[in-house]
Amino acid sequence: MKHILIIGGTAGIGRELAASLLTDGAKITIAGRDSERAKNVARDIQHSVPDATGQISGIAADLSKPEGLREALAGVSSIDHLVLVGMVRDANTIKTYNIAGALELVTTKTVGYPAAIAAVLDRLSPDGSVLIFGGVAKDIPYPGSTTVTVVNNAVMGLVKTLSIEITPIRVNAIHPGMVEDSPYWQDDKELFARMLSRIRSGRFPQMADIVDGSKFLMSNRAANGVNLTLDGGQNGA
Repeated sequence: MKHILIIGGTAGIGRELAASLLTDGAKITIAGRDSERAKNVARDIQHSVPDATGQISGIAADLSKPEGLREALAGVSSIDHLVLVGMVRDANTIKTYNIAGALELVTTKTVGYPAAIAAVLDRLSPDGSVLIFGGVAKDIPYPGSTTVTVVNNAVMGLVKTLSIEITPIRVNAIHPGMVEDSPYWQDDKELFARMLSRIRSGRFPQMADIVDGSKFLMSNRAANGVNLTLDGGQNGA
């Protein structure tokens, strides 16, 4: 049975991925900033998947506080795949630049992601993989996305360096566009109506699409050093 650690697995795409992998028969550990929330979410997911009793658990791990990750993840057993979904939403214009918010975002992905990998590297299967999450702001910036755009380009850099440094463990990234049914996006109907003409496929990505892409990158042994964009073919502004 594969064991998959998902840091940032208590909501949205991370939670959907955890439920899907559990349904496939994997053992799942989800981690979030709050221990009780992570345990409650794990319990909820378990109840939704028949015959999954005892195969999913929740722990606390905060990517924005990377100095504590080694201790937080010390009790996690051998891992086949590590998924780093944790992120910080940061609509941050230069005119009103929020330094604290920017630092939290930068720390979470550019320091928290590699720190989490370092913390569990001795337990990662050489046949396994690391999957990290970026986003399409790397290619298509928008007002207020300066820090997000910089950080998601840094995710691409992490894929390049880590796929060399921790070989033979595979390292890939997935970069979702606007995901129509995610908790973060789903209430902004006006934005989706305005953006639809820019999506060449005529439909926005759904969480199931991102889950499918994530599972491909995790399972396909030829996928290594890949930055996979799933945005429906979005045109720039």
